[in-house]
Amino acid sequence: MVNGLRLPPELRDRVEEIRAGRLSPVAPRDAATVVVLRDHDRHGLQAFMLRRVASMAFAPGAYVFPGGSVDPRDGEAALAWSGPSPEEWGRAFKAGETLARELVCAAVRETFEETLVLLAGPTGSTVVDDTRGDEWEADRQALLDRSLSFARFLDRRGLVLRADLLRPWAHWITPAIEPKRYDTRFFVAGMPEGQRARDVSTEADQVAWVRPAEAVERARAGEWFLMPPTLATLDELSAYETVADVLAAPREIVVHEPQAEIIDGDAYLVLPEGTERHYPQG
Repeated sequence: MVNGLRLPPELRDRVEEIRAGRLSPVAPRDAATVVVLRDHDRHGLQAFMLRRVASMAFAPGAYVFPGGSVDPRDGEAALAWSGPSPEEWGRAFKAGETLARELVCAAVRETFEETLVLLAGPTGSTVVDDTRGDEWEADRQALLDRSLSFARFLDRRGLVLRADLLRPWAHWITPAIEPKRYDTRFFVAGMPEGQRARDVSTEADQVAWVRPAEAVERARAGEWFLMPPTLATLDELSAYETVADVLAAPREIVVHEPQAEIIDGDAYLVLPEGTERHYPQG
């Protein structure tokens, strides 16, 4: 039995070309994604997810966590910062200090852009309690079109980035066969009190708060499309009962990069060692 996922037949030639060195893989872009979690009175631990619109070039129709690519300006050092330093984040993710700063800022910025959830506050021990209103939306649009940097956004509003509200969770790299590739660090964070996650992303057509185990069940039943890193993350989170449990969980970040192979004439995406239990075997 193959420890992997069978790929469409049309990808077989691409797999062979890359393995033979006749086709160079696309360089992955640094990216960050955040699993926003909450404790629900009846349903227990839930994660916020968005379904990507069918027109997206990357992972159309997939349920994903908020996130996206690093903006080079995310590394600006002038912003107010509370919590673990970029150097500490770099040790967690085995990254340089500048990249670590960019990843944390991208995580907070992308989450705000896609959900209006903002992990920042007037001080290093407080958090914004409401992001509704025309002025917030104008800032969100300015961040989206890159006419406003994240550092400038925080500075104008007198806000401090709350890096202490995030925890490192995982590190996945898109397989070499994909035409769009991302080197993605996964973060987890609790939903700030008083805020609400909203469907504001033009890249999504549905959003849902869902128990991690339920999302895994839907994926395995064929009801939801989840990419391997998303499925693995949700499967891991299903072992926890509360947000506090997740945030307190010790994590050693290991890089996972599925590899495409030709096995018995068919193309497979072979799963990283240690992630086998997350997937049905093919």
